[in-house]
Amino acid sequence: MIFHHLTIKQVTKVTPQAVEVVFEIPENLSSEFTYKAGQYLTLKATINEEEVRRAYSLSSAPHETDLKVVIKAVEKGVFSNYAMSLRAGDQLEVAAPEGLFIHEKSDTAQNYLMIAAGSGITPITSIIKDVLTNETDSKVALIYGNQSVAQTIYYEQFNDLKDQYGDRFILQYCFSREERDEALFGRVSKSNLNYFLKQKVGDLAFAKAYLCGPEEMITMATDNLVEKEVLAKENVKFELFTAKENEIEITEDSHLTELTVILDDEKHTLTLKRSENLLDVMLKNDIDAPYSCQGGICSSCICQIEEGSAQMAKNAILTDSEIADGLSLACQAYATSAKVVVNFDEV
Repeated sequence: MIFHHLTIKQVTKVTPQAVEVVFEIPENLSSEFTYKAGQYLTLKATINEEEVRRAYSLSSAPHETDLKVVIKAVEKGVFSNYAMSLRAGDQLEVAAPEGLFIHEKSDTAQNYLMIAAGSGITPITSIIKDVLTNETDSKVALIYGNQSVAQTIYYEQFNDLKDQYGDRFILQYCFSREERDEALFGRVSKSNLNYFLKQKVGDLAFAKAYLCGPEEMITMATDNLVEKEVLAKENVKFELFTAKENEIEITEDSHLTELTVILDDEKHTLTLKRSENLLDVMLKNDIDAPYSCQGGICSSCICQIEEGSAQMAKNAILTDSEIADGLSLACQAYATSAKVVVNFDEV
């Protein structure tokens, strides 16, 4: 993964716990930072003498001049709390945009459903602005959950979009700790989602749904949309913004594996315990494998298992067919055979 030093143009507080960071893109890097709505940036910084990387979705849309991400401070979050002190003129190392949670422009009028909670709104914001600007006959329906107005990222921006685009943009807030006339009370629950679909959306038929937020919300919403035949499962796209730590049981008599890593036309061979994560072992051995979130919720570390087998603790990216073809997320993979060959060059 190649990083570029980018200067921060502006930092704006968008909630008490979140800031919007705007980057300056030099003209010679403009093509490198071309992106599709829904993609993310990997940011890198040295914090307390340790290299830290994190993935943040772009909240700007491809047609906009500025490149923006929103960073929300989380408890004990090394990078996110560091980001709260960033100012205009500071520099960060930034890799080119990537990610599979993307919107492809339609040449015909379509209707899109968006479901988001908390900071999961950032890639959804990019997709919404992209659709409203470039698909002039398409409509977007958004249900967006937060604790309160004060905690709502881009609250005023969405109200402005509603004023600008009228019935092309159907907007519904949910607040779990504040009662407001314009909002449903509670989280983005099954009952609130059903109310939104029935009372606000009505007979509108959707081509796709884009979901981003906590795993529980995504599971509930996906199951509900499929069960009610609002959309087929393959037309529901999602990205997790939280990931649970999952235990994985490694089966086989031996507790060791010989790992071969193919990266940038070079081979690296080492021995690891089956209880060790493949990406962690690569990084400890100075193998510059691509990675970003390390939580199984982005696509930076996708690799091909060419020989042997590995099991993932968590997967929110790869389809069953891709897994069957040998693709894996290195940050979630644990060896389950005596020999494993991992190839990053063939992905």
